[in-house]
Amino acid sequence: MAVSVTLPALGESVTEGTVTRWLKAEGERVEADEPLLDVSTDKVDTEIPSPAAGVLASIKVAEDETVEVGAELAVIDDGSGAPAAESAPAAEPAQAPAAEESAPEPAPQATHVTPLVRKLAAENGVDLSTVKGTGVGGRIRKQDVIAAAEAAKAAAAAPAPAAAAPAAKKAPSLEASPLRGQTVKMPRIRKVIGDNMVKALHEQAQLSSVVEVDITRLMKLRAQAKDSFAAREGVKLSPMPFFVKAAAQALKAHPAVNARINVDEGTITYFDTENIGIAVDSEKGLMTPVIKHAGDLNIAGIAKATAELAGKVRANKITPDELSGATFTISNTGSRGALFDTIIVPPNQVAILGIGATVKRPAVIETAEGTVIGVRDMTYLTLSYDHRLVDGADAARYLTAVKAILEAGEFEVELGL
Repeated sequence: MAVSVTLPALGESVTEGTVTRWLKAEGERVEADEPLLDVSTDKVDTEIPSPAAGVLASIKVAEDETVEVGAELAVIDDGSGAPAAESAPAAEPAQAPAAEESAPEPAPQATHVTPLVRKLAAENGVDLSTVKGTGVGGRIRKQDVIAAAEAAKAAAAAPAPAAAAPAAKKAPSLEASPLRGQTVKMPRIRKVIGDNMVKALHEQAQLSSVVEVDITRLMKLRAQAKDSFAAREGVKLSPMPFFVKAAAQALKAHPAVNARINVDEGTITYFDTENIGIAVDSEKGLMTPVIKHAGDLNIAGIAKATAELAGKVRANKITPDELSGATFTISNTGSRGALFDTIIVPPNQVAILGIGATVKRPAVIETAEGTVIGVRDMTYLTLSYDHRLVDGADAARYLTAVKAILEAGEFEVELGL
């Protein structure tokens, strides 16, 4: 019997999708719920699973074609009631050994390694032939390379920790990217990101303010609590939830930063909830899943929501609804070593907070005994904002509030200390 594969609804505001890649060819067998093709929309890229087990009888929509929700993408022959399929069992024994052979396994890994993954592997000295891919069809993902690199570093550091310092001073071994000299089609998601950023810059009067924050106390609390926190909550305690918590708290007292300008109506909407978008770097580009009602969550709730959403993005399981509804955004550019960045305010928002890298620096400290200089954990916070609504004084007051919350570091109760 023929089973139709259609484009499902991928969010209430999504009306169409583009087929970016077929994971199976016509005539290949596919199992129920096995990924069949990749589809890209204005909000998210996702995999469409097969609705039934059988043979991919025909592909109705070619790669790079755009169709509306509900359109037929392919037909699966499940073998029931079809005379032509009766010969399949006779052919199965001959094909089964081939399916069990290990030789076809490396092919998907080599075929589906993205330029980003190749670059990351080259930068970290990882041999891709030794990496076991965890993606669909054995594809090697960015997380696989990072895990291999960390495992290699851990193995190298264990026998000779003293030799780690000189090794860190060596320049990384850089391999020329396979993209050099090529002209390729721009991925749909890259085009969507670009269009949104240009739209935001054209429509808004954007500028940025920066403050320096001493997070020494916060980092000490995290070091004290991270092991017990992970055992109790089931997620790692990174510095990020503290920044999200502080940002959400400050938004409640500074409504101009958590608002939207309704240009056509000539009105301003001041939100009564803090839906915070978290910029996540993925193989396909920047995505911003949203922590809904972040202002009502504690550190553990924020940590769990962040880990869950980031995991969905990197596993290509995020839904359009989980990427929409942000009233404010946070971008942790410091996770890649940047001291600070002049981030772009997303459309339909009036501000975005950028978190810089945390570095140890000498700083002037006021103590009961007087002024001293000490080594402190320091970071920069950047607030980019739309000057049509937010004035420089508003931005400074908001940043100062976030800075005060972080430097006070009053998180002992939430951390169980």
